[in-house]
Amino acid sequence: MSLHDDTEPQPGTPAWEHRRAGNAEQVRAGKRLCSKILVRDEDGNVLIVNPTYKQGWDLPGGMGRLNEPPSATADREFREELGTDVTIPEPLQPLIIDWEAAHGPWDDQLVFVFVGVLTANQRAQLHIADPEIDAFEFMPVDTVLTKLHPDVADRLQRALAAASAGHAVYSETTTRS
Repeated sequence: MSLHDDTEPQPGTPAWEHRRAGNAEQVRAGKRLCSKILVRDEDGNVLIVNPTYKQGWDLPGGMGRLNEPPSATADREFREELGTDVTIPEPLQPLIIDWEAAHGPWDDQLVFVFVGVLTANQRAQLHIADPEIDAFEFMPVDTVLTKLHPDVADRLQRALAAASAGHAVYSETTTRS
């Protein structure tokens, strides 16, 4: 069996050990993953949350778990923070994919921003469901931009532009303002 076969290797074979060792290296070189959701109301206001553990407001969302897809992270984090489900429309296409360099105590990470849609019933069910969140509110974009950390405000502006253009945007941020 070649290492390039499409068939699954059997435990104990050289191909199995090669894949096992490679996976272990990837885990050591793994990336943190953060998924956020951009939700707007019928007036174009943006939903933001005020975390208790850091300065500034943020988009709903948070950190991924091992082997969790980015869209599932966004959905889970939204439900954990605000107590209701959010719909991420098909096809599952993020507006933003950012690589963010290490900063402070944190390693580098990939940040995804998805569009989220709330029904009237889901919106009525919004409530703080996580002690990490102090408040949430739909606010006009101009107001939101003043409440976000500058890098988050930049990401929101790029997400709004990507939503208008109908395609995802990828970027790499080597410094944090």
